[in-house]
Amino acid sequence: MEGKLRLVFFGTPEFAVPSLRTLAAQPDFVVVLVVTQPDRPAGRGRGLQPPPVKVLAQELGLPCWQPETLRTAEAEARLAAVAPMLAVVVAYGKIIPASMLSMPRHGFLNVHPSLLPRYRGASPIQAALLNGDAITGISFAVMTPELDAGPILRQFAIPIVPDDTGVTLGARLAEVAAELLPDTIRDWIAGRIVPIPQDEGEATYTRPLTKADGRVDWSEPAERIERKIRALQPWPCAWTTIGGRRLILLRARLIETEMNLAPGCLSVMPTVVLVGTGTRPLVLETVQPEGKRAMSALDWWRGARLANGTCFE
Repeated sequence: MEGKLRLVFFGTPEFAVPSLRTLAAQPDFVVVLVVTQPDRPAGRGRGLQPPPVKVLAQELGLPCWQPETLRTAEAEARLAAVAPMLAVVVAYGKIIPASMLSMPRHGFLNVHPSLLPRYRGASPIQAALLNGDAITGISFAVMTPELDAGPILRQFAIPIVPDDTGVTLGARLAEVAAELLPDTIRDWIAGRIVPIPQDEGEATYTRPLTKADGRVDWSEPAERIERKIRALQPWPCAWTTIGGRRLILLRARLIETEMNLAPGCLSVMPTVVLVGTGTRPLVLETVQPEGKRAMSALDWWRGARLANGTCFE
């Protein structure tokens, strides 16, 4: 362990898994502690589920700690005890106190899935998809007390493809981050990177998503709704209600048609289910009724025995 770079890794969701796996495999690094969020209730049974980063840490035999908060003397003492030279933060999901940021010799390195200062905050991947952006990327930045506002070490842009979802884009960004992280760390430690301050005038912000954010407003344009269906996967997912029951919308398609449908109202054709929006109809392709598996919209329509002209609530 002597001569190796001592790292503490802060991360929680699937997005952080490739970065931790890559750092743990570097011969000149040693991950002395993994910090992740506590186990949370999940699934139909609401049993406690470990976060993906904890699962990987256990698989790799790395020490893992799950504090409810870092704003305690115990948390500071725990970090000081492992004497890290650098801390790496990848979608940890909790505030790191300013008093901790100077504890590692080389500070905290923040890995953020947007081209900062655009889309600071909790949901940058979803925001890029919702807004129809053509590109996004990964930013490596020095962490400061202000949210995602630290100076940039490096940035890498990647294109957003037309059928990207929050799942596919997130997975691609996670792999890019993991691939580029080790050399970015080495160059930062060696003094080969000059940090560049962010332009505060260009900053935009995102917030944590809630289940309510998934509700579809059928009066919005078809393009916006289609992007929402893709952007909000895997959670909270776009959804609507019919007959008082929730229907998750997993895939829809834009079409050119002269047909006019009132927003939220359905029409079945021989091979497609159409739904009206504020502009033109959308083709619903894949849905998931409450408590059931995902299925084609046509199968759902047949099983629900709905009449043409039925409208979502």
